[in-house]
Amino acid sequence: MPRSRTIPDEQVFAAVQRLLDRGGDKAVSFGSVAGATGLAAPTLAQRYGSRDGMVRAARLAAWDALEARTVLAIAASAGKGPPGLLKAIGPVDPQGMAADLRDPELIQRAAAWRATVESALALRLGTGEKARESAALLFAAWQGQTLWSALGAPGFRLKDAAKRLT
Repeated sequence: MPRSRTIPDEQVFAAVQRLLDRGGDKAVSFGSVAGATGLAAPTLAQRYGSRDGMVRAARLAAWDALEARTVLAIAASAGKGPPGLLKAIGPVDPQGMAADLRDPELIQRAAAWRATVESALALRLGTGEKARESAALLFAAWQGQTLWSALGAPGFRLKDAAKRLT
């Protein structure tokens, strides 16, 4: 009797993310993920309940990873300015974030992450309302740059934006 194959959720989520990156939401099905992972489609259905449940679990895992990466980046970039923090966080998938905005829980996760990043930026920019406002503007500029650079548009230097805001 052949031994059933098991792989961790993280590998399934990575396959889901690759499919989303290549073909969008429509590219993900139990069949496509089964083909990418070697698991049987019924196994995936049993594990996640539905296709949407599988995609949602993958997106929640992506938020977990981003939040953990952000905490590490905040600590690792202590003593560096705002651009150092944003560089330490690294690229954030704007398409994935936009897709998450259809789910109330994922919207809350996005808002909490944004608040965390903006607070860390504000601490690097000074104190008071001006620092908080500048942090919000810098966050928006960073996310806008991420979106447009993913589309091949030329960007700007975050260091220059940070200087103008302080």
